[in-house]
Amino acid sequence: MVNLLQRHVNPNDTLGLNYQPTLSSQFSVSQSPNAICPPSYKRCTVNFIPQSPNLIGKSKIPFGLIVTPYRHILPGEEPVPIISSPQIVRCRRCRAYINPWVQFVEQGTRWKCNMCYLTNEVPGFYDWDPETRTQVDRMKRTELTHSVVEYQAPQEYMVRPPQPVVMVFVIDVSFPAVQSGMVAVAAKTILDTLDRIPNTDNRTKVAFITVDSSLHFYNLSANLSEPQMLVVSDLEETFLPLPCDLLVPLAESRSTICKLLTSLSEMYKTTANSQNALPKALLAAFKLIAPIGGKIVVMQSSLPSVGDGSLKSREDPKILGTPKARKIVVLLQPANGFYKSLAVDCSRSQVSIDIFCTSPQYGDIATLSGCAKFTGGSTYYFPGFNAARPEDAQKFSTELSHFLSRPIGLEAVLRVRASKGIRMASFHGNFFLRSTDLLALPNVSPDNSYAIEMMITDPISTQTACFQTALLHTSSNGERRIRVITLSLPVTPNLADVFSSADQIAISTLMAKKAVEQSLSNNIDFARDNILNTLLALSNSYKSNFTSQGQSSQLLLPENLSLLPLLSLGILKHTAFRTNGIVPSDLRSYALSMMYVYPPELCMTSLHPRFWALHTLEPTPEKAGESLTFPPLLNLSSEKLDRGGIFLLENGQDIYIWLGKGVAPQLCQMLFDKPAYEAVVPGKATLPVLPNEFSQRVLEMIRKIRTLRLLMMTTFPHVWIVKEDGDPNLKMTFLSQLIEDRVDMSHSYVQFLSVIRDKVSVLISQPSQQPLPFTLSFPDIARWKLLNKPLPSLRFHCSINRTAAVDFVGVALFLLLLLL
Repeated sequence: MVNLLQRHVNPNDTLGLNYQPTLSSQFSVSQSPNAICPPSYKRCTVNFIPQSPNLIGKSKIPFGLIVTPYRHILPGEEPVPIISSPQIVRCRRCRAYINPWVQFVEQGTRWKCNMCYLTNEVPGFYDWDPETRTQVDRMKRTELTHSVVEYQAPQEYMVRPPQPVVMVFVIDVSFPAVQSGMVAVAAKTILDTLDRIPNTDNRTKVAFITVDSSLHFYNLSANLSEPQMLVVSDLEETFLPLPCDLLVPLAESRSTICKLLTSLSEMYKTTANSQNALPKALLAAFKLIAPIGGKIVVMQSSLPSVGDGSLKSREDPKILGTPKARKIVVLLQPANGFYKSLAVDCSRSQVSIDIFCTSPQYGDIATLSGCAKFTGGSTYYFPGFNAARPEDAQKFSTELSHFLSRPIGLEAVLRVRASKGIRMASFHGNFFLRSTDLLALPNVSPDNSYAIEMMITDPISTQTACFQTALLHTSSNGERRIRVITLSLPVTPNLADVFSSADQIAISTLMAKKAVEQSLSNNIDFARDNILNTLLALSNSYKSNFTSQGQSSQLLLPENLSLLPLLSLGILKHTAFRTNGIVPSDLRSYALSMMYVYPPELCMTSLHPRFWALHTLEPTPEKAGESLTFPPLLNLSSEKLDRGGIFLLENGQDIYIWLGKGVAPQLCQMLFDKPAYEAVVPGKATLPVLPNEFSQRVLEMIRKIRTLRLLMMTTFPHVWIVKEDGDPNLKMTFLSQLIEDRVDMSHSYVQFLSVIRDKVSVLISQPSQQPLPFTLSFPDIARWKLLNKPLPSLRFHCSINRTAAVDFVGVALFLLLLLL
C-alpha cells in the first residue's frame, strides 16, 4: 500500500511492462514455462479472478481482456509454434481447444476441459507416432507445453480454397494529390516493394484504379507490351469496363505493372482536375474483388466530391479550442452512412479497406476511417503532406512499404471463450461483430489490438479460470490456420487478492478504448468524466475496505496500481481527449482511431511518453555487438528541463528534441552541425550523420525507436526540433506531453491526486451516498434534490440530449429545484 501524495513517480522503476504471473506453470499439465501466456498476446485487468459477481462489483475494477492475437514478432522473440497433426483436439461440448491447463483423468484415457469441465476421449495418436511406429511422450506435445500455438487447419475448416493475397490500389490523382507529390511517392514505393509483397505461393493478385472526376482502370494483361488505360466517365452506375485482366497475378504481369507504376506520376503531371469520385472507385474495387476477397488500399488527398458519399468541410476554424468545439460530437462522427454501409458489405465478402490520407487541409478522417473500422483495416494520416519535404516523403514511403510487405491474416473470424460463469459483454476494436461472441475480420492486422469487457454471471466453483482466443485465418502464404491463445488465472474469494493482482496497464488500455466509444456516442466531456468516475470508484473501494479512519487525508492504492492515476491523467491529456488548446477534428479523429487499436505497450507510450536527457549520454560507445543503452528515463515534468541541456521525448507517433536556450555550442555542433543554438532551425528535421560519438549514439536511439514503432504499429515517427524560445505552437505541443505539469486549465499530477483524494473522502464520510457522475443531467439533479440530499462538491454541468429540443418547462423545474 502506498500513499501517492507522498510518493514521487520513478519512471525507471514503475513504467516497465514486466509481468509477474499469479499462476505457476507447475500447475499446468506439462509443467512447461511456456504454458504461461505472454502479456504481449493477452492480458487481463485482474490476475486473480473474483469468485463471484458481488466480489468484482465490490472492487469497482473494470473486468476485461486485452488481446493482440496477430502481433508482429519482435527481434529476439520466439515465433509461434506451428502444429500439424492428424486431428485438432477440441472439447465436444464447448468446442475449446486442448491446452496446457486441461487435466488427464481415468488413467490418461480422457481429458477434462478447463472451460466447461466435460471429459473427452484422448485420441490414439497422442501416445503413438504412426509414421515412426514408436511411443511418444504426450507431455512434450506443443499444444500441451505452449499457451500460444497455431494449427494447420484441415479441410473441414474451409468453405472454399484458401484466399490468395489480393490488393486493389485506389489512388487519388486529382490536382491536390499530384501537386503534393503523393502520387509520385506512392507509385515509386509500390514499385520498390513489389518483391516484398507476400507471394510465396505465386497466387498474389493486384489491380490499380486511379480516380479524379472519372475512374481509370488498367488492363495489365501479361500479353500486353504496355498497360492499357480504360476511362469510365459515366458514374451513374458502377461497372467494370473489362471482365478480366483488371485483376492480374503479380508474378505473371510483373513487367506490365512495373511500366504502369513507372509512368503513373507523369501521366497526371499536368492535371487540373480537382474533383474526386472516391465513393464510386470504392464500389468498383469492391465489385472487382468481392468474389475472392482481399484488400482495398486507398491513397487519398482530397475530399470526395462526386457520388453518394461526397463530403464537405464541416470544421469551423473559429471555434477550435473553445468549449463549444468539444461539444460538437458530430465532427467526430461520420458525415453520412455511405462508408459504413459499404464497409459492412465488404466485411461479408472478406474485403478490408485501409486508408492512407495525405490531405493538406480538412480530410474528414471521422468519416473515411469508418471504412477501416468495420473491415479490420487501418487508417494512416499525414497532415499537411508535401513530398518536397524529405521528411514527409520518407515517412509516407516507409509506412506504406512496411504495410505492403508485412505478414497479414485473411478471411478471419475470432472467438473468445471463457470458463463457466464468465461471459463476454462487449468488444472494442476494428472489426464487424457477426454474433454475440464472433468477430469478423476480413484482414487481421499485426498492429491491431482488441479489448473485451467481461462479466461474471455465476459464482466460479473451480480454482482457476481460463480464457481462450481462437483466430481462424488464412496466412500470407495461403495456408488455413488457427491461432489459439490460452490464459489461465487463479480464482479467489478474497478482495485483497483481486486488488493486489490488478493490472494497471490492462485497466488503462481498457479505459482508453472505452473512452473512444463514449466520445463518439456522447461527447468528449462525457468520456472524460467516465474515466474520472472509474478511478474515483476504484480508489473509494480500496480505501473503504483496506484503510483505517486515521488515513482519511491520504490517497492510498496498492503498489501495483500506483501508476493508475498518472495513466488516467495521461488519457485526459491525450490528443484524443484533451479539452484545452486547439485540436483540429481530423487530428482528434485520427488519435481516437489509433487509440482504439493500440496494443497495451504502445498505449502506455502514448499516454506516458518516454523522456530522456541526451546530454547525459556516456561519451564511450558500447562495444561491438552490444546493444545501445538508453539513458535513464525522466519524469514528465518541465522541472527536468535544464536550460543548458538537450532532451528527447517520444510518444509512439513523434519524436521531439528539446533545446534549452543555454545549450553549449559544442553540443549543437556535434548533433546538428551548427555553430550555436541560434543557428539551429526548429521544426521537422533530419539529423545529419556526423563523425562523432554523440551524434552516432543519438542517431542510434532514433533508429531503434523508429524500428520498434514500425514493427509494433507501422509508424515511422517524425523528428521535431523544439527550441525553448522557438515556435510557440510547437513548443506548446511538446510541453503538453509533460503530463505531470499543469498546462492551461488542466491539473498537474499533484493537483489531480488532491482532487481524487478530496472526492474519495467525501464518499467515505457519506457511505450511503452513491458516487455521482462528474457530468450531471437535469434528471440526476432533480432526483437528488427530491431525495433531500445535498449535491456533492463535484464539478458538474447540465447536459441535454443533442437530438432533443430544449424543454423549457424542464428548465424551469430545474431552476426551481436548485432553490429548494
